[in-house]
Amino acid sequence: MFGIDVIDASLLPAVFVALVAGIISFLSPCVLPIVPPYLAFMAGSSMEEIKAGKSKKVVIASVFFVLGLSTVFMFLGIAASAVGRSLLRYQGEMTIVGGIIIIIFGLHFLGIFRIPFLYREARIESNVKGGTYFGAYILGLAFAFGWTPCIGPILGTILFLVVEEGSVTKGMVMMASYAIGLGLPFLLAAVFINRAIGVMDRLKRHLDVIEKISGGLLVLIGVMMITGWFTAMSFWLLEKFPALGAIG
Repeated sequence: MFGIDVIDASLLPAVFVALVAGIISFLSPCVLPIVPPYLAFMAGSSMEEIKAGKSKKVVIASVFFVLGLSTVFMFLGIAASAVGRSLLRYQGEMTIVGGIIIIIFGLHFLGIFRIPFLYREARIESNVKGGTYFGAYILGLAFAFGWTPCIGPILGTILFLVVEEGSVTKGMVMMASYAIGLGLPFLLAAVFINRAIGVMDRLKRHLDVIEKISGGLLVLIGVMMITGWFTAMSFWLLEKFPALGAIG
């Protein structure tokens, strides 16, 4: 089904990691604070109008925004999968190198040391006006291309996992999971805007803690890649839940 072979790869743990990584990206210091103004821009309304329920566009505009960022992530997944397939003979070496780089990213987030180039941003600016669904889609594309110190290492981690898999189908599944983890909170924030603003305001007080948790998770993922725990976890899941084998 879907051409997914769970037995020969650590897809299930990787999909879970990709989903959690997307959620962490949403909660990161470079994304969470800009969610309300992004929603207002996409809807072509003020925050007061949105909170008063006078803007009917915000939810649909958010859907187009998520479609925009998902488009970029899917293409990145295809490209990373192609790289992985061309380097399958070096899969063991790639796994070790990727794990080491991810651990370095994690130590950066933990504040053990700082990597200067991760503070640089590469953004594609859009001149499309807000208040249109096409504009929301273009904004999603531009947002996904933003390579910030918050999103870059986390998204890079998922791309390393995609390269390790070396399968276009599996890569797209993983990147779709990442897009869901990042995009779904945007949609929920648009639907429940008043409650979401309150929750986000409280979360902003703990951004440092969130960053440290992100760093710890990245270090753990890097260690799991180097030691082969992902593959071991997949076999454990298949052993405990044999029905999962029917997915392949």
